[in-house]
Amino acid sequence: MPEYRVVDAFTDRPLAGNPAAVLVLDDAYPDAWAQGIAAEFNLSETAFARRIDAPDADYELRWFTPVTEIDLCGHATLATAHALTELGVQGPVRFSTRSGILTVRQRDGKLWMDFPARPATATEAPEGLAEAIGAEPRWVGIGGNNDLLVELADAATVRELDPDPTAIRALPVRMVIVTAPGDGGYDTVSRCFAPAMGIAEDPVTGAAHTIVAPHWAERLGRTEFLAHQASRRGGDLRLRLDGDRVHIGGDAVTVATGDLNL
Repeated sequence: MPEYRVVDAFTDRPLAGNPAAVLVLDDAYPDAWAQGIAAEFNLSETAFARRIDAPDADYELRWFTPVTEIDLCGHATLATAHALTELGVQGPVRFSTRSGILTVRQRDGKLWMDFPARPATATEAPEGLAEAIGAEPRWVGIGGNNDLLVELADAATVRELDPDPTAIRALPVRMVIVTAPGDGGYDTVSRCFAPAMGIAEDPVTGAAHTIVAPHWAERLGRTEFLAHQASRRGGDLRLRLDGDRVHIGGDAVTVATGDLNL
């Protein structure tokens, strides 16, 4: 029976950060089976890693929300690398994914992911955006895979948002990322909403910070940041922009292990 782990990513303590279920498998599996498992766990992402024999990768890695497979997920990649470390796998670990080869290394006591930067390009705010999120945007751009980056006035506004998930789902975008200059020692504070993917609010979103990092590098004139995602659970991400790559560092904690009775 397949073994699973539930790992809290981007936190050094249990019951914080973003939980992901991780399965490390030996054999190929049907897409419908993987989607069913992800729906059963009902976490923002479930990761499926499978050992492969390839010159540039060690594992195939796929990510599923409760309703669909996605192209890039940071917290579930971090969770998978953490799970492999617990299974005795020596890094760096190279993952073959829909977003190319992603490498995770241990450095300075943290796991560091090497992701493609996906900067946002300025655009007009979609009709109904301010009403959907409950705040007036200072700047709006599109980056990643049709993801909307929305800069707000300050961190307090980001933290206090009470958006309308139905209205956000009606916007012509995949995900809405709100961000502002940081407070409390953080360089930037953000939140992410993706009801179209079955996630009203994602607790901590590594992939979103491949868009956030280039934005604040241009605004602040530097390439290293301490970022905080201000969801109810909350989580911290260390960011370093290196050309067209974003290095994302964080901690992870295993909170449950078990076997699937399938």
